[in-house]
Amino acid sequence: MNRLVFIESGLAVTDSLTVAEVFGKEHSNVLKDIRKQIEYAGEGFAEVNFYLGQYLDKNKQSRPKYNLTEEAFALIAFSYNTKEAVQTKISFIQEFKKMKATLQTVSSPSYMIEDPIDRAQKWIEEQKQRLMLEQQVAEAQPKVTYYDTILKSTKLLSVTQIAKDYGLSGQALNKVLHEEGIQYKLGGQWLLYQQHANKGYTKSHTYIDSTGEARMNTKWTQKGRLFVHEILIRLGYDPDKKIA
Repeated sequence: MNRLVFIESGLAVTDSLTVAEVFGKEHSNVLKDIRKQIEYAGEGFAEVNFYLGQYLDKNKQSRPKYNLTEEAFALIAFSYNTKEAVQTKISFIQEFKKMKATLQTVSSPSYMIEDPIDRAQKWIEEQKQRLMLEQQVAEAQPKVTYYDTILKSTKLLSVTQIAKDYGLSGQALNKVLHEEGIQYKLGGQWLLYQQHANKGYTKSHTYIDSTGEARMNTKWTQKGRLFVHEILIRLGYDPDKKIA
């Protein structure tokens, strides 16, 4: 399977089949994930980053697929928090590097047009496409660095520490996560609902309160931090990216 495809405008993209292969997912599930992210991102982003297409399956039947720009690929790749975060990040980096390598090998004068004016116009068009790709790579790089830095850390974080990056208090972030159906409070401790439990997002921490009694508190892992990050980004919160 080709890692990259080219849409009509000549823009280099990857596709949903590649995403399914890289992350070991069923293509039907990847399509559902993409449609969900399109809904979250809005039409403005979706129109220029997701392109609905077709492919032939093993039975020669036409099936839907999506072509994705680098930004769309990053959005989908980083939405996967159900597996080992490190594996997810490594897979994305590999695809990202291949996209950059393909970008570097794109030849400018790919069309041999006899008329000098038409040839020049085509060359200008190809240069614009190349600059657009380079800009997309540059915009995606900080996101790669952000996740790379987080995944290198094994430090557990309090909800207050995570909230600070988004200009929120710990209490406010707990409220957001509760309203989003992520967690509930039991006996003074915030716990994840069943669909989010056992995914390595949190760990219970025992502490002694002012009365000398042992109590439980919830700490977030780095994988959980990425999970919270994706939720807050979807809700429009802008992190200042001061990574511990």
